[in-house]
Amino acid sequence: WAMKAGVPPAAPPEPPARSMFGFSIQKLLFTILVIVIVWYGFKMLARLQERRDGGNAVRRPASRRAARKKAAPAETDAEDMVACAACGAFVAARRPRSCGRDDCPYPG
Repeated sequence: WAMKAGVPPAAPPEPPARSMFGFSIQKLLFTILVIVIVWYGFKMLARLQERRDGGNAVRRPASRRAARKKAAPAETDAEDMVACAACGAFVAARRPRSCGRDDCPYPG
């Protein structure tokens, strides 16, 4: 095309702007690398602190299943309950108390 006198040629179109938050394989790999470095950093700090404490620190078991196997069966503070014959309210079976009604069979 011939250039008209005094009219500059049109500039070539610019490439579309890249989004700052777009996904790319480089960003994904960098994020994974940072997470792994931080993870191992915390593990190393925990080991150093354990060494500094002389091994007296309480160690957590490797898994929850192992923790359950090592734990002794816990005693519960649960108590058996029985229903009041007069009103149907549940009271402790070992030491029942009166529900407040005159016809309650339990002492008050």
